[in-house]
Amino acid sequence: MNIDWPDALELGPVTVLTGLDKGKYPHGNSMLVQGSQETILIDPSLTVAHRGMPTQVDQIFLSHVHEDHIPGMSHLKDVPVSCHEADAVGLTSIDGLMSMYGLPPSVEEDFRQEVIEDFNYEPRSDVSTFSDGDVFDLGDAEIQVVHTPGHTHGHCAFLVPQARAVFLGDIELSGFGPYYFDAHSSLDSFEQSLNRCRSLDADHFVTFHHKWVISGRELFLEMLDAFENVISNRESAMLDFMSEPKSIDDCASERFVYRPSVDMNFVGHVETRSAQIHIARMVKQGRVVEVSEGIYRTTDH
Repeated sequence: MNIDWPDALELGPVTVLTGLDKGKYPHGNSMLVQGSQETILIDPSLTVAHRGMPTQVDQIFLSHVHEDHIPGMSHLKDVPVSCHEADAVGLTSIDGLMSMYGLPPSVEEDFRQEVIEDFNYEPRSDVSTFSDGDVFDLGDAEIQVVHTPGHTHGHCAFLVPQARAVFLGDIELSGFGPYYFDAHSSLDSFEQSLNRCRSLDADHFVTFHHKWVISGRELFLEMLDAFENVISNRESAMLDFMSEPKSIDDCASERFVYRPSVDMNFVGHVETRSAQIHIARMVKQGRVVEVSEGIYRTTDH
């Protein structure tokens, strides 16, 4: 494709537009898919917003609608954009996007301004949608939509068979693990999506953040297992902590998601959501019992 882009990686009809620091947040790794008839840009990152596009594109596809996956659209206002139908609400208005996060008002106020000012958010009235299993023929290359919800309701991966490549979006394989703490997130769905990823027929696995491109199926599966194990490790640590009765606030203060050194205004909300999600699941599984109102303890065996 001969794209003029620092550290770009070409995989046949696919070009990975490597983000700053290999996609470290708030940047990300975008992906171009070029066929003989059409060129698609997937997830126009903040790096794309800063550098501009190196080539003309015909459509934008989004793995999901979050602030860091859309800022490059500011250079492509006349280019049609598509996302999964379950995430379209986030593109139609800033209120719709904020509803996907479900932040408390004290946190949302600042974040709303950050999304507009730092991530170039502008609502779009012309959003098209796709669904699981849709196939887009670009001419000599195609994109297959694989619905992988959990991070958001509409999160998707994109498989390009001609490149033996798949774009994983925010199934990003980092040591932080899966992020499933928003209003439009689901832990159970995320786990089901990770299982689905194991059957993806590809050799190159592109993440929007951090890991960039993982080549080799065996390495990918090892990294996917480690990524998913963060969930079970988190629950094991919570079970140990709740050997004595604890509240949701106690668990949130203990920090099972972020290191104690992380000081950002949304951390308390995320830790609370994590405690609520995991405790509700472990109560349902019989691993935790509510010993009094709002107080929980690991089940005695």
